[in-house]
Amino acid sequence: MHFKMTATMLDHVIADLRRPHPFAGERAGFIGCKVSRSREGILILAHTYLTLKDDWYADDQQYGCFFNANAMRSAMQFALTNEASIFHIHMHDHMGLPWFSRTDLRESRKFVPDFWNVRPNLPHGTLVVSVDSAAGLCWYPSEHKPTRISRITAVGFPMRFLERLHE
Repeated sequence: MHFKMTATMLDHVIADLRRPHPFAGERAGFIGCKVSRSREGILILAHTYLTLKDDWYADDQQYGCFFNANAMRSAMQFALTNEASIFHIHMHDHMGLPWFSRTDLRESRKFVPDFWNVRPNLPHGTLVVSVDSAAGLCWYPSEHKPTRISRITAVGFPMRFLERLHE
């Protein structure tokens, strides 16, 4: 499974995720994608970044980032209108390969399958980026466990390979 986005989009996403929020400890967003099969497997092509509005964050100090139903409705509407797969994205602001916290994993297991209510035939998932790397999980329709995204690439000059699992 290969997730691709432009380097310009990645830079925009990171800049957005680094913006301070009045009370949220971190920001999140959603990425609209198209999906294709290739000889190498599944290709996920990012095309639109959806910023979460400041008032879509809930003030819950238990979590670094907690978004409300408006954020989910907006992402679900985008998926429905644009026949898109949706990938949630957030940042762990450090160097090196990031991974999801237990809270990230628990919560994404709850909300990622909601996208099948509007696009049941498409995979959906979640990404976490760091300063120089990324990791991702993808849920396929009818599968209850996510699959780790094996390659994440930022296409541009220079091309950046954010994660490449050894096969």
